[in-house]
Amino acid sequence: MTKPAHHIFVCGSFRMNGTPQGVCNKAGSLGLMQYLESELSDRGMADVAVSSTGCLKVCDRGPAMVVYPEGWWYGRVDGEDAIDAIIDSIESGSPAADYIIA
Repeated sequence: MTKPAHHIFVCGSFRMNGTPQGVCNKAGSLGLMQYLESELSDRGMADVAVSSTGCLKVCDRGPAMVVYPEGWWYGRVDGEDAIDAIIDSIESGSPAADYIIA
């Protein structure tokens, strides 16, 4: 396997017992993963990996995502427009200011 240039972690709100709870899951963060992966594929960005995570502990700003290696934390990622902005940010090399968690 080739090491990805970027890795997007999508908060799935999974707790220690394995059950999804919390703001991100209830707001449909995992449902957005399908659009995220489809859009990455459509843009030819095969060097970006996507994974779901346990709780990222920013529930007051969820749904949340993190992009590495940049270390950009995003909040209120609640639809396709937000996903598009985050993908655009990876392509441009600048964080998506409307969603960044400072």
